[in-house]
Amino acid sequence: MATTAGLTEVVLYDTLVNYLVSMARTVEGAMNRALDAIVSLESSRTANLPGEVFLLEPRINEMEIVIDEHAIRLLRRGSFTDDEMRLIVAALKINNDLERIGDIAVNLAERVVSLREMQGAQIPEELAPMAAAVRAMVSKSLGALIFRNVDMAMQVLESDDVVDQYRDRIFERLLQRMTQEPELVSPGMQFVLATRHLERIADHATNIAEDIIFWVRGLDVRHGRGLAIRPDSTTTETSSANSNITENSHVLHSDVTPDCETERA
Repeated sequence: MATTAGLTEVVLYDTLVNYLVSMARTVEGAMNRALDAIVSLESSRTANLPGEVFLLEPRINEMEIVIDEHAIRLLRRGSFTDDEMRLIVAALKINNDLERIGDIAVNLAERVVSLREMQGAQIPEELAPMAAAVRAMVSKSLGALIFRNVDMAMQVLESDDVVDQYRDRIFERLLQRMTQEPELVSPGMQFVLATRHLERIADHATNIAEDIIFWVRGLDVRHGRGLAIRPDSTTTETSSANSNITENSHVLHSDVTPDCETERA
């Protein structure tokens, strides 16, 4: 009987992680569609992507509720090991960040819809590389979740400044252009908002990476403290074995949420 109870506990916690991974796949799918739509604004192949993002939002919201309810059921069971408690705490926080990325993907899709209706909308030169950097951060954070890999999570923390630098440069150039050419103010403001959305996605990816480090290692690395931490040898070996998870984590579980086959800028 004790063995059966222990097996039940393992299944319950594994189910929580599987729920998170499934939601992460869906969120990543929505984000990928939004990113493809903004960087390939004039392409006919990306015209339907904003609509696909809007359709994914209810599914993401429902998954958020399911994960919260499952985590609450686990909390009601009573006693936990330290690992189990860290998992529940991290899962609740990761769940919230994933839902927020889904919301921001919707916001980004709305910018695309508005920009497609405007004349003279010129995509900022560094928007595509910024989107690629954000895509990589989210992919690595989800890879860290799947493999419980601290090294990949650390790489996400170290990438946040790169996205901020892109944001600052794009803002500066957009403001300069809008000052010189008033007719570009409307599309320029849409791109300013889009750039802000990209930065916020990167922030949430960073939060997820911090929570994974807390779950796996029991370390609180928020507010920049994570950059002083170095992964142990076991984590490094795991990272080496899974070093191909750098562009898009859909290659790991493409059956959950297929990646969108659109042009890359």
